[in-house]
Amino acid sequence: MRCPDAMVLASLSLRTGLLVLVAAISLCVAAQPLPPPEVAARAYLLMDVSANQVLAAKDVDLPVEPASLTKLMTAYLVFNALRSKQLDLQQTLPVSERAWKMPGSRMSLTPRMLVPVNDLIKGMIVQSANDATMALAEGVGGSAEHFVDMMNAQAKVLGLQATTYKNPEGSPAAGHLTTARDLGTLAARLVADFPERAEYFAIKKYHYPDTPAANDSSRNLLLFRDPSVDGLAAGYTETAGYCLVATARRDVAGGSMPNGTRVEPFARRLLAIVLGAASDNARANESQKLLNWGFTAYESVKLFDAEQAVAQSSVWKGVQPSVKLGRFQPIVVAVPTGSAPKLKTQVVRTEPLVAPLAKNQSLGSLKVIAGDQTVAEVPLVALEAVEQAGLLGRAWDALRLWIR
Repeated sequence: MRCPDAMVLASLSLRTGLLVLVAAISLCVAAQPLPPPEVAARAYLLMDVSANQVLAAKDVDLPVEPASLTKLMTAYLVFNALRSKQLDLQQTLPVSERAWKMPGSRMSLTPRMLVPVNDLIKGMIVQSANDATMALAEGVGGSAEHFVDMMNAQAKVLGLQATTYKNPEGSPAAGHLTTARDLGTLAARLVADFPERAEYFAIKKYHYPDTPAANDSSRNLLLFRDPSVDGLAAGYTETAGYCLVATARRDVAGGSMPNGTRVEPFARRLLAIVLGAASDNARANESQKLLNWGFTAYESVKLFDAEQAVAQSSVWKGVQPSVKLGRFQPIVVAVPTGSAPKLKTQVVRTEPLVAPLAKNQSLGSLKVIAGDQTVAEVPLVALEAVEQAGLLGRAWDALRLWIR
């Protein structure tokens, strides 16, 4: 089986300091596990979010209609507005004529109602309500058109190279397209950037006054079947078929890692994206297949904790003689089950390191090796800044470098 294209990491906002998918960390497994299951879908992607690693994929760059998976980007912008204090959960937003007339799934809102933001978010996520989605879009963007501009601008920031939005709710429209790869990037960022909002996606049922009882349950059937599943969204249109973005979180026991480090237990998260399935039940079944295979065929190994020094490297012409290398996130890799005891690590350094060095500057990589195969290569960065030494210090090190 050919390894899937490398997914890559770029820094999140300075506020979060996390990493996500965008462009330079290859975690393609060399030793192959059991083959992935047959998945009856137009396209799919299975990712180990903890390790930022794609485990299985099919047609991840095929342009598809996102349907209500569009609401993941709407939720991202709404959560960002909450964080920036532009919105408050108890704040009420008006229901416009446009929101009231939205087709498809609805909360049954009526014009001039004032609805708390918290209820609108639940309606958008749990009920996939298009009227609630429009009310939120207008509340954040001032108009649906401006909000769509915000969606497309955010898509560029997140590195969604094949995604274009035409509306906030996911109604079919010419050019309203995405891919499984871009949905993986968006879903991973949503989970990483807004952990405080994760509970919305795990809600199974939500009822708002006058909402039909038939529309009070999440479309994500896996929430009712698998206790480890805690999100994220489902979508359907006649042309898109039945789509699901499902996340599952299962605990991994701590212990001694292959490098001898003692680590605490941690939560492993997988993300399954299934696009174009034949029915509501089929998208859930196919997603469950992928999640079960991923948790069984692969194991996640935490090699180093966040900000733990992986190595120290000598620094020339600096105010200090060395710099710590590591990452500001835990270093986790996913390997075929049973491979963990065979893992070894090797640090590849950029030499020589000459000050000044900036905090978070890329300075090398960590190779993860099983037997004679490299199963992962993770960039290492400076965990601290190193300022340039004075004139005499720089001159002395320049001489030492010349002799060297």
